[in-house]
Amino acid sequence: MNNIDFNNKKVIVRVDFNVPIDASFNITDDTRMRGAIATIQHITAAGGAVILLSHFGRPLKKTRADGSIDVQQFTLAHLVAHLSVLLSKKITFADNCIGEAAKTAVANLNAGDVLLLENTRFHAGEEAGDRLFAAELASLGDIYINDAFGAAHRAHASTAIIASFFDAHHKGFGLLMDSELAAAKKIMDTPARPLTAIVGGAKVSDKILLLEHLLDKVDTLIVGGGMAYTFMQAIGGTIGNSLCETEKLDLAKALLLKSREKGINLLLPIDSVVADKFANDANTRTERSITISDGWSGLDIGAEAIVAFRAAILNSKTILWNGPMGVFEMEKFATGTRAIAEAVAEATQSGAFSLVGGGDSVAAVNSMGLSEKVSYVSTGGGAMLELLEGKVLPGVAAMV
Repeated sequence: MNNIDFNNKKVIVRVDFNVPIDASFNITDDTRMRGAIATIQHITAAGGAVILLSHFGRPLKKTRADGSIDVQQFTLAHLVAHLSVLLSKKITFADNCIGEAAKTAVANLNAGDVLLLENTRFHAGEEAGDRLFAAELASLGDIYINDAFGAAHRAHASTAIIASFFDAHHKGFGLLMDSELAAAKKIMDTPARPLTAIVGGAKVSDKILLLEHLLDKVDTLIVGGGMAYTFMQAIGGTIGNSLCETEKLDLAKALLLKSREKGINLLLPIDSVVADKFANDANTRTERSITISDGWSGLDIGAEAIVAFRAAILNSKTILWNGPMGVFEMEKFATGTRAIAEAVAEATQSGAFSLVGGGDSVAAVNSMGLSEKVSYVSTGGGAMLELLEGKVLPGVAAMV
């Protein structure tokens, strides 16, 4: 977008404002909104009028019993007041993203104005990637800017199909999208070494492609969270009631073999905080991860694992972190994830480049006030995951 003249142009900007809200429709995390502010301000400062497109939730998947849409639950109107604060200017809202309401609102825009259109997912054509719907959206503006990294892995009308209606001189990536792609490139294509990847989360099956791809890239791979116990069982351990995907044991063995063949340092948690039930008030103790007692489950990494993981992280020049080390949602089992967040921040302050992606990892650095002490915090969980898996993102490919 830095090569585009926005003066006196109406600019469609696809953002990802799919932010969490509470029961009173208050925004509980505005990270994705804040991520788009620089792009919006760049365009308005250059004399352009901004037309914002975004999805919000899955309204067509959660219709009422009579088949109607719950507009109150899924309207982007909830975001207008906060967006106005973030931009320090009045925001206009249209109650549809196509049709007369949208056209009239766009016609009334002046240079420097910002218009937020209603949730694109109120229309079936959005998720279907419908070309006619995309054409209607495209007709609203002179230029298309895609700044919605968090939705770039979806081949939807407003994220991918719409781009085909603009030539190379009238479309581009927003500043957030550009920074997300640059951060991933720095990890996967041009990393300073040693490169360490920390992968957590519940299931191996959720991260199969990522793990396989990383084994061709990294020097050290740290595996934590529930998925670690599938690996523990694969090497002959006893894991009590810990999470284990028995159908993925052969895959875990193959990944362990591949790491040995490539000389990659694959670290599993030496010890675990185990519990007698899946609850914050459970009885807990620490056991070796490879010999967990019957009736007990590993819900966080233990003190020795933290020491080992921390040492590997502090020895790294490039760090990728995707996924928590335990049941981070429960305070009793959040210690390991917090320790990793602190180690990543410390390594970054010592000169390493760090990329944090994935909901719980991002939540950890944000809640601890460490987001400014790591190199990059991604706004796109699924999109970043697919990019790191080596996949081509439809929202990126469409801009070429």
